[in-house]
Amino acid sequence: MTGTGDESFIAAVKPLVDAMGGEMLPPDEAGADDVVLAWEGADVLAVRLPQLADSLDHILAAMERRRGRPLAELDRKSKQEVVRILEARGAFAVRHGVETVAGALGVSRFTVYNYLNREKEG
Repeated sequence: MTGTGDESFIAAVKPLVDAMGGEMLPPDEAGADDVVLAWEGADVLAVRLPQLADSLDHILAAMERRRGRPLAELDRKSKQEVVRILEARGAFAVRHGVETVAGALGVSRFTVYNYLNREKEG
């Protein structure tokens, strides 16, 4: 990872890797499941993607940061919006996704299912 172009490439992809909850590594430390990124014909960076459950925790934390307060403190309409966004991002395909989201929102699993059903009916 040398050269100004490489550093610019790494700086450009870092926000995306951070948003996914990934980890950046030198390409020679890449494992079989890591994604190696090449720039101008040379391997510059490896990205280790998070496990799905870790991604959900990362997404919830990012949503809290954007809103400036814990998700549990949001009003009902805002919580429904959070559930809609999370559903679009596949959060409920993750094992224990409903339970994890319910805990973050400070509501029951039943309430999360109600929010999901309301979206499907609307």
